[in-house]
Formats: sequence, structure tokens, C-alpha cells
Amino acid sequence: MATALAYQYSHLPVVPTWLNKGDNAWQMTASTLVGLQSMPGLVILYASIVKKKWAVNSAFMALYAFAAVLICWVLVCYRMAFGDKLLPFWGKGAPSLGQKFLIDRAAVPESTHFETPMIQPFYPMASLVYFQFTFAAITMILLAGSVLGRMNIRAWMAFVPLWLIFSYTVGAFSLWGGGFLFHWGVIDYSGGYVIHLSSGIAGFTAAYWVGPRLKSDRERFPPNNVLLMLAGAGLLWMGWSGFNGGAPYAANIDASIAVLNTNICAATSLLVWTSLDVVFFGKPSVIGAVQGMMTGLVCITPGAGVVQSWAAIVMGILSGSIPWFSMMILHKKSSLLQKVDDTLGVFHTHAVAGLLGGLLTGLLAEPALCRLILPVVNTRGAFYGGTGGIQFLKQLVAALFVIGWNIVSTTAILLSIKLFMPLRMPEEELVIGDDAVHGEEAYALWGDGEKYDPTKHGWNVSSYAEENAMSGFGHGAKARGVTINL
Repeated sequence: MATALAYQYSHLPVVPTWLNKGDNAWQMTASTLVGLQSMPGLVILYASIVKKKWAVNSAFMALYAFAAVLICWVLVCYRMAFGDKLLPFWGKGAPSLGQKFLIDRAAVPESTHFETPMIQPFYPMASLVYFQFTFAAITMILLAGSVLGRMNIRAWMAFVPLWLIFSYTVGAFSLWGGGFLFHWGVIDYSGGYVIHLSSGIAGFTAAYWVGPRLKSDRERFPPNNVLLMLAGAGLLWMGWSGFNGGAPYAANIDASIAVLNTNICAATSLLVWTSLDVVFFGKPSVIGAVQGMMTGLVCITPGAGVVQSWAAIVMGILSGSIPWFSMMILHKKSSLLQKVDDTLGVFHTHAVAGLLGGLLTGLLAEPALCRLILPVVNTRGAFYGGTGGIQFLKQLVAALFVIGWNIVSTTAILLSIKLFMPLRMPEEELVIGDDAVHGEEAYALWGDGEKYDPTKHGWNVSSYAEENAMSGFGHGAKARGVTINL
């Protein structure tokens, strides 16, 4: 068979024999899609879904985390999560910056002395380092959703690198990077446990230690821009094709199955959540629809490439109803859930949905799809008999490990930070918001941030129409006699 022309140029070492250009192109594309989920996706969503006075602070927390995680990731954290084994749940930290390391062929786990075969994608380590960074970054930003509107920004700046080092890398190594859960055969296709369960549990724990928002903020916290919130949510949904489609580390048929299942589950979950809102509250909620979308995306993530598409619908039905019940019904009856001020309900949308997805994967993982992608042979869900019951048990044990580690590590990190600075903003900053914390506000409605003064700005649409008689808006407003008092 003739070699493709693009691979014949032996004098170009930039195209080694092991490089698959299609896989490399898809992996970098998937990385970009996941990155867009955070920056600008969650930056926009957070800035829009919170009260106006917290828009800048919420956006900045996400923006800062994205940048800080990347630097920590290449300095030490990538190899703690995917490098040589240090402990059964942790890798040896080292920089991922030298060209010799980055241009070599990617390998997971990096070590060769484990019992499970090494996975070697057909692209360089640089592509894998960046792809996994985007996962680490979004985990950190999702966690932030629990403490918006009151966490001391300096405490957050210290928390980000510490949590990445002592919590995220442990889950990533244990389940993905060659740790004990990886070799045991736990299925976490693209981060239901590593990302969503961990961010939901850690966020809830952080919300407990940081303390609640002001009483006035808890009682009334309307989004300041619903349409812009939907733009952020749209970036999150579309970016999820890279999130789950990039998990096989190749542009293969399993990536296609994962992308299709991801969108099926998200759509089903959104429709179920919205239907429940209509049945119980009499009207559909746009915020509720976004939450239903989110729980569907989270739920399918641990099993996107190993369940059939009818199972994705089943998972969507359950992810649109069980987290809805925990948020809308159980939350109001639980004293613990009432006590902890989880600003955006990350516990429900990520911890509950992530746990649900991981357990459903233990039931619904299809043997033929598992053989396509998983390194442990004979993996299957409990509904398919054989060793499926053991698989469900593995999924449960892994969830308990992730939950326990995140409660302990998050608590230890925050209590350590508290020795040096308060975790919560002072009361005067909580009252004012962005202007007190950053000296900036989200919207300048009058010129250069001027406040409305009727002696300077007083006018109505009728007078505006007279001055602009040729404009369609002015003419229509004058004809109707409309007066808007700003």
C-alpha cells in the first residue's frame, strides 16, 4: 500500500512515523472546545446568572482560575495526575515544560510497570497536557459556583493552586492516570467522578466553611442578564462535544458515539426538568432549563462512550428528575442543605448528577462498547450479567473514595488558608459588591459610569422623538404618545 503523500517527507522530523495528523487535529480541537466551555462559557454564565452587584467578581473568579490552573498544571500538576506512580493514588510531580518531554509520543499512564497496558495516542505529549489542563480548569471553575457572592478573593486566589495540587490530581491519577481505581477497572469515561462529583462535593464543603451570603442576597438573587446566561450555557453545551468526544484520545468511532450520546442525554434531561417545572410550578423556567441541560451533560459524562443511545435517553430522564427532586424538594426539607449556602446549586447539578451517572454507567455499560475503549477486559454493566454486578460495586466504591477525599482535602486546605486570611469578605464588601471588591462595575448605563441624575439626564421618549423625527423608533413612539421615565 502506498504511503500517503503527507507522511512521505522523511526530512521533516515534525511528522514522526507514529503521528496521526487526524487524531492530533481532533485532540487540539477538542481541547479548544473544552477551553471555550470555561473561557468564555462559564465566565459569561457566572457573570450573568448572579445578582448585578456580583457580576464582575464572579467572572473574575472563573477567569483567574483558568489562568492559575494552567501555570500550576505545567509546573507540577500534570505529572502528579498522569506521571510516574508515587502512591497508589498520586503521581510524582514534575514540570511538563521541556521540549524533549512534550514532543515525545503521548502515553497514559506514563509509567510502564503497571499491570494495565499503557495507552499511547498517536500524537505528542503536548496535545495531551493541554487537553487535560482544560479538564482541570473547568473543574476548578465549577467548584467556584458554590462560593460566588461572598468568598474573599484573596482566599480564592490561594485556594485554587492548593486544591488543584492536593485534591484534583489525586482523583485524576486514581481514576485516569494509572492509580489503583484505574487498574481496578472503574469506569469514568470523561470525568463524572474526577470532575463533577469532586467539584460538587468540594464546592459544597467550601460553601460550608466560607459561610453564607448576606441574608438579602440569599433571599433575592436574580440573574442580571438571562439572555447572556443562555449564551454562556450554549457554549457549555456545544463545548461538551469536545469534553466527551476527546476522551478516547483519538478521532475514532467511540468518539462519535460519545458525542451523539452526550447531546441526546442533555436534550432529554432539559425537557424532563422543564416538564417538571411546568407540572409543579405552572410555568417553565429558563434557569431550570439550563440546570436540566447541565445535569444531563454531567450524568452522561462517565459513560458517554460505553452506553447505547437508548441508555442515554434513560440517563437523561433520570438526570432531569432526580437532581430536580434533590434541588426543588429535598433541599427545602433538609436542615444541612438549607444551612449550607451553595450559590448555584453545584451540589445538585454536579455532585448528585455525577454520582448518578457513575452508578448508571455501572448498570448500563454495554460490553461491545467497553471492548472498543476500556483497558480492562470483560468490563460490562450489571444489566448485562457476568461480572456486571462487580462493576457496579466498583463504581460505588470509587464514588465513596472521591467524596471522602474531597471533603477531607477541601476542609484541610480552607482551614489552613483561614490561619492567614478570612475566607469570607468583610460585611461592608458584601453589601456593596463589585465596586468595593474590584473598584469596577459590570454595567455603565450612563456615559462613563455616571449615575442617573434627573437634572442632567431627564428626558422622555416623546422629546426624543421630536429630535429624531426621521427615525422609525422616534416616529412610532411619538405616535403612540409613549413616555418612559428613566
